[in-house]
Amino acid sequence: MAAELTILSGGLSTELEAAGFLIQGDPLWSARLLHTNPQAVKTVHTNGANVLSTATYQASIEGFKQHLGLNFEEAANLFTVAVCQAKESSDAFIRQHAETRKMLIAGSIGPYGAFLHDGSEYTGSYVKDMSIEELKDWHRTQMQCLAAAGVDLFAFETIPSLKEAEALVQLLREFPNNKAWLSYSCQLARFYR
Repeated sequence: MAAELTILSGGLSTELEAAGFLIQGDPLWSARLLHTNPQAVKTVHTNGANVLSTATYQASIEGFKQHLGLNFEEAANLFTVAVCQAKESSDAFIRQHAETRKMLIAGSIGPYGAFLHDGSEYTGSYVKDMSIEELKDWHRTQMQCLAAAGVDLFAFETIPSLKEAEALVQLLREFPNNKAWLSYSCQLARFYR
């Protein structure tokens, strides 16, 4: 049996910065472009990976409301924009290269600390003051938006704590039609429970 190689997209923000967009220091990071310039996101998605991740790592309903002044429906729609940009990019790549394979769309979900925009997404220190249920409540809305928009799977990315990972795995059970991968961001000396 031959092993199958799967190439994941990555470096979306790096590619956007290379194209001249200012991402660093923005509390929404590349997710802001879903509102201000979704075409830019679509353009950098075209890389031929087997799995394209949406520009939603730092996206949240609360973040869009707080930093863009959007209401709930407008904020939720930006998740749909993210998925549509990835799907359109995938479809265009397949047409241009006469590919027969299907590219998967992974809904990128960053840690709660990414919303806080205080560096805690790297340490997980915020989980000391949160329950698993509070973490589930935080992530649920983003997952609902991405699932409704038609992602093939969730990408729980750079999760810095066991507690938040447990919350995400428990929450995934509410989405029986979706699969996920989970990646950790760890400090060797500290791993918050």
